Amino acid sequence: MRVVIERLVRDGTVVASSDDSVHDLFPVAVSVDEGEALRGWVIREAATHTIEVGLGYGLSALFICEGLLANGNATVRHVAIDPYQDTRFSGCGTQFLAEAGLAEVVEHYAEESQIALPRLLSEGRSFDFGFIDGNHRFDGVFLDLVYLGRLVRPGGILFLDDYQLPAVAGAASFCVKNLDWTVEEISAGDDLHQWAVLRSSKLRDARPFDYYVDF
Repeated sequence: MRVVIERLVRDGTVVASSDDSVHDLFPVAVSVDEGEALRGWVIREAATHTIEVGLGYGLSALFICEGLLANGNATVRHVAIDPYQDTRFSGCGTQFLAEAGLAEVVEHYAEESQIALPRLLSEGRSFDFGFIDGNHRFDGVFLDLVYLGRLVRPGGILFLDDYQLPAVAGAASFCVKNLDWTVEEISAGDDLHQWAVLRSSKLRDARPFDYYVDF
C-alpha cells in the first residue's frame, strides 16, 4: 500500500488500465499533507469502519486504509461512494486500491451520495469516521454532512475537504451552530485543498421542532 501511495505521489500522472487514458492526479487528488492528516485521524480515533464520499483517484482512500490497517483490527472496512468512478476517473481509484491489495477491504458504490447514504442508514450501517469530498455545492455538502452525521458514531469525526469554498464552509457552519458539532481542526489556508475536521455531538438530538440558529 505504501509503495502504491509513494508511486502515485511521485509520478503525479497515471494511465488507466481500463482504457489507457492518461490522468493528472493533482490537484484533484488530496495532497500528501491532507492524506497524512486523514491517516492520522483514522488512527487517533481507533477507527475500524470508515466511509468516504468521492473516491476519485483513490489517494484519499489509500491513506484512510493505511490508517485502518495500522489500527490492527482484522475486520476493517472502508466504503467509498462515487458515481463517476468508471467515467470521469476511468476506474483509476478502484484500480489503485486493487494494486494495493485492498479489493477485499473497500466497498465501492457507483451511486450519488444522496441515494447511497440513506440506504446505508436504513440498513443500520455504522461508521467510526467519514470523509467528504464529493459534490461541492452547498446542498450536496449539506446532505452529505447530515446523513453522515447519523451514520458515524455519536461524537465521531467528519473530515471535510475543500473547506476554502464558501458553500462547503457554510454547510459545516450549519452543523456547528445548529447540531452542536465542534471544530477539531482547520488546516492552513489553501486555494486548492483546505480541510476542516468536525466532531459530531455525543448527545441525542433533542432540539425543538422549530429550532434554528442562523449560520
